[in-house]
Amino acid sequence: MLDKIGIAKRIAKEVKNGYYVNLGIGIPTLVANHVRKDIEVEFQSENGVLGMGPFPFEGEEDADLINAGKQTITTLEGASFFDSATSFSMIRGKHVHLTILGAMEVSENGDIANWKIPGYMVKGMGGAMDLVASAENIIVAMMHTNKKGESKLLKHCSLPLTGVGCVKKVVTNLAVLEVTSQGFKLLERAPGVSVETIQNATEGHLIIEGVVPEMVL
Repeated sequence: MLDKIGIAKRIAKEVKNGYYVNLGIGIPTLVANHVRKDIEVEFQSENGVLGMGPFPFEGEEDADLINAGKQTITTLEGASFFDSATSFSMIRGKHVHLTILGAMEVSENGDIANWKIPGYMVKGMGGAMDLVASAENIIVAMMHTNKKGESKLLKHCSLPLTGVGCVKKVVTNLAVLEVTSQGFKLLERAPGVSVETIQNATEGHLIIEGVVPEMVL
């Protein structure tokens, strides 16, 4: 089973040389710490930052450097800062190759709910709705179940939707799954996790074909 860092390490393998990548708040911010050193990637935040670096360690934070979710970040040499209008023109113009988002729920047809739990304050939703409407490739980083042990990979989302039919892949603490027209296709198992465990933790339709390999981090 993976922890948050393990999820970030696995998603980092999906990042290719030359990509412009938008990182959502939560687990996605950790992806920047684990991208291969031999490739060039530009991480973008919709509040107007291009060239984000690794997530800062405790005590190294700069309160003036934040992402769209108000989390502290670092920047690399050559990073640029610009207004939100320019940032969103980059997103809406489809200049972002990959978007990595956290989520509270994902449905079997690729719907995502990640911005609002009714009755709770939202610290900052960033540009999630624009991202899911414009991005070509969306990967979700999330825990497979909630604190009560209930599945977060559902037949239908119960929370307010951020986007419809937009998620391509989900990486959880238990598995890597591709979203298909038939449901969640199980691609990889987390180390030490059985297919049966993943089946029991997934409410949505789960497609299992042949022997499912254990993921390599």
